[in-house]
Amino acid sequence: MRLPGKIFAVLGGSLALSACGGASREAVATTPLPKEGPAADYPMVIGEPYLIDGVQYTPADVLNYDHVGLAVLDQAGGAAITGEDRILPVPSYVEVTSLETGRTILVRIERRGPATGDGLIGLSPGALSQLGASPQTPVRVRRVNPPEQERALLRRGEAAPERIATPMSLVEVLRRKLPGKGASALAKPEPASSPSRAQSPMPAEATPPVSTAATAPNAPARTAAKPPASTVAPNPAQPAKGGHVVQAGAFSVEANASAVARKIGGTISRQGNLFLVRTGPFATSGEASASLAKVKAAGYSGARIYKVE
Repeated sequence: MRLPGKIFAVLGGSLALSACGGASREAVATTPLPKEGPAADYPMVIGEPYLIDGVQYTPADVLNYDHVGLAVLDQAGGAAITGEDRILPVPSYVEVTSLETGRTILVRIERRGPATGDGLIGLSPGALSQLGASPQTPVRVRRVNPPEQERALLRRGEAAPERIATPMSLVEVLRRKLPGKGASALAKPEPASSPSRAQSPMPAEATPPVSTAATAPNAPARTAAKPPASTVAPNPAQPAKGGHVVQAGAFSVEANASAVARKIGGTISRQGNLFLVRTGPFATSGEASASLAKVKAAGYSGARIYKVE
């Protein structure tokens, strides 16, 4: 079996897949990714469908990628916190949660793989070490859009701060969704309307309203469907003075923000080019903390509480 060469024509990282017994595969070297500045994350390359061990994989710019399966070793990443994935754009960013401990880290996807077997994601030795995991550890992999400060750390080969650990009660629920073989999706895939676009409208987690994480240099203009008028504040509205709000994410695409707001019972306000999805305001930090727990339970683990002066 041969992997088509052009799925590896990316601006960055070595996308070499090596053969491990069975049919032969091609190893294709590519031009290294630029490692400095936000432009190093663009363009995101997707590629055409291909086969591994008789199974066809179709790369796609999936907005809500959320799977459980097994992590395997990807030696190519060395000490950097990177990984390989069979479907997501290269590069992209994911939160990886150990379904043994609940520990959660941020990983930069730089390569296409694993090259054989039924592992969900290949993690570099550095990523496995930060996760406190070993090959064949069951994991949850969820695509996110982290702030530029964290992206820059990963591009430099450093580790981003660990996420808040996933509660063991949720870990047990996720473990029950593990398939006997391969991977299992936790959400119905929602691919972007334009595979060639240069940014991902995922929530900019842990990003204050002025973050640049949701924008990309020279990103092409894109028209999104309008959500119901009652969901979105017509102007860059701010919460009432005093109290606290829970921000689930900052989105560059209004329709995506609307979908999240409906899911968590939140509201949307616009600030610059971003659509902020929030719950509240709440008079006390206790009320805000209760709302934060609900938002995280809905799948938005990067949600944060902000105090409104």
